[in-house]
Amino acid sequence: MNPLEQNLLQRIEANPKILAGKPIVRGLRISVEQILKLLAIKTSETDILANFPELEPEDIQACLLYASRLVEGEKVYSIAS
Repeated sequence: MNPLEQNLLQRIEANPKILAGKPIVRGLRISVEQILKLLAIKTSETDILANFPELEPEDIQACLLYASRLVEGEKVYSIAS
């Protein structure tokens, strides 16, 4: 993992006392899931940052990198029909 990725992923944490342990951004009550859903419905980064002023652009990058890491190790198996 390169240093940029390492720095970004340090922004994502899981704390059982916040949002039941879901991955969150920098200890805030903003989940990775929430940011990904906003991006999926085409909410612009500018709008996300305006609606969540405590977020930084790198937080959005971190959410995307975190999600890519989750699916990176995913294995797909063919199911015979």
